Amino acid sequence: MAVHEQHDHLLTVAQAGDYLGTGERFVRRLIAQRRITYVKLGKYVRLQRSTLDAFIAAGRVASDG
Repeated sequence: MAVHEQHDHLLTVAQAGDYLGTGERFVRRLIAQRRITYVKLGKYVRLQRSTLDAFIAAGRVASDG
């Protein structure tokens, strides 16, 4: 585990939806489809901000210009 991951903020599903600018339902679908990694703390699901940043970067499309 990298050093930055040890101090990465954990977000709730609702906070992750706000961070991505989407709804909570979209984030739950990503988790259910295993398209994004998450942390299980007992019955609670949390997402690392760096994981969300990586998801955004993976979806980035370069411009032609």
